[in-house]
Amino acid sequence: MSEPVGTLASISIDCLDTDELARFYSQLLGLQDVFATPDRGVIALAGAGPMLTVMRVASFVPPSWPEGPQRQQLHLDIAVNDLESASAAALALGASKADHQASPEQWLVLLDPAGHPFCLSVVRPD
Repeated sequence: MSEPVGTLASISIDCLDTDELARFYSQLLGLQDVFATPDRGVIALAGAGPMLTVMRVASFVPPSWPEGPQRQQLHLDIAVNDLESASAAALALGASKADHQASPEQWLVLLDPAGHPFCLSVVRPD
């Protein structure tokens, strides 16, 4: 195995309202603001491995799930112990349940306040 060029520092998510999305993911995942540009167009959150960064994009179009003109290109899988209680908590924070659920007993698809799909999952590696 060769030496890595670097390490994963952050996963960035585009949106219109960075404060709203940062607040949502901070509460959902227990993250803390560690960096923000003066206009808060970029906010980095830390506390669970790589940072999660939200970035304001004026021309942002929410992805559609599972099909549509603006398909998702990336989503987060969030490990939980109980899908029912975790989904209730996420919904209370501002998430919404996606209409399409391919395998809801293992991966429950929700949408964050900006419309990005993410999954709550009880699937773990052995």
